[in-house]
Amino acid sequence: MSITPSIQAPSSVVMVRPHYFAVNPETFDNAYQSDTPSSEIESRKAYDELTQAADTLQSHGVNVHLFEGDNPKTPDCVFPNNWFSTHAGGHIALYPMKAPNRRLERRQDVMEVLKSQYRVQDILDYSGLEHDNLYLEGTGAMVLDHMDRIAYAVTSDRTSSIVLERFCTHFNYEPMAFSAADAQGRAVYHTNVLMCIATNFAMIGSGMIQDPVRRADVLSRLSQGGRSIIELTEAQVARFAGNAIELQGQNGRILALSQTAFDALDDIQRTIITASATLVPLKIPTIELSGGSVRCTIAGVHLTTRHPNVLVHRS
Repeated sequence: MSITPSIQAPSSVVMVRPHYFAVNPETFDNAYQSDTPSSEIESRKAYDELTQAADTLQSHGVNVHLFEGDNPKTPDCVFPNNWFSTHAGGHIALYPMKAPNRRLERRQDVMEVLKSQYRVQDILDYSGLEHDNLYLEGTGAMVLDHMDRIAYAVTSDRTSSIVLERFCTHFNYEPMAFSAADAQGRAVYHTNVLMCIATNFAMIGSGMIQDPVRRADVLSRLSQGGRSIIELTEAQVARFAGNAIELQGQNGRILALSQTAFDALDDIQRTIITASATLVPLKIPTIELSGGSVRCTIAGVHLTTRHPNVLVHRS
């Protein structure tokens, strides 16, 4: 297995350990979110799950910047990939969020750590667009192909075409927007539930893309450059099989995904993945009650480090 770094697979990530995890009442447009009352959820379990997930990633050589989510007003703080993203060349984007309580997740201390340990040239802040009811929830709303410079985005209330176009202009991506829904007609709320793009393969529930012409366009673009396409069923998407992320470990690339997602994959799909990446399942069943999985808990760091042997940060 190749250990050659890929711009698609970051070797450092930001994660947030939740102290007050709960199913967010402001995000019930997420069809994958559980209706389990928050009073019946043990928030300590989510804290422990995230801790173990971070430890597992570190054991594979991924540098984890671990922050504490200790604001009781941010039940979804465990999902930092929605409020910021980082990009090669020293760029950071801050995003407009639909749910008011999710806007509280944006943190200056995270930005300060990134600026102190990586070369940051600028921070583009789109969050003011919330006042115009325009949203783009980071790498939940977009799945970015860093190699071919394409931003795939499912249209939804959390993904404004206006903000998407603005982001793509600033960061030099081609926007590829499309609509997607499940068999009951419920719109997919975030693109990263539906698909994952790795260096040598892409996983996607393309059957949920409603327009057959657009579906063919998406599959064609994903496969350019020789990527293998792993088709996911709607049932596999519901078990978060698309909510995975490729990372660079010490011995090669890994695919971080939940145990739920891993168990949903079949042998052929796993064989395609393991040809270029080691599968690393993480047990986060409590966190998944909020409708997000492993990809949502990880904000990749695509910045150049100031210090070649940067230490793991815990805040």
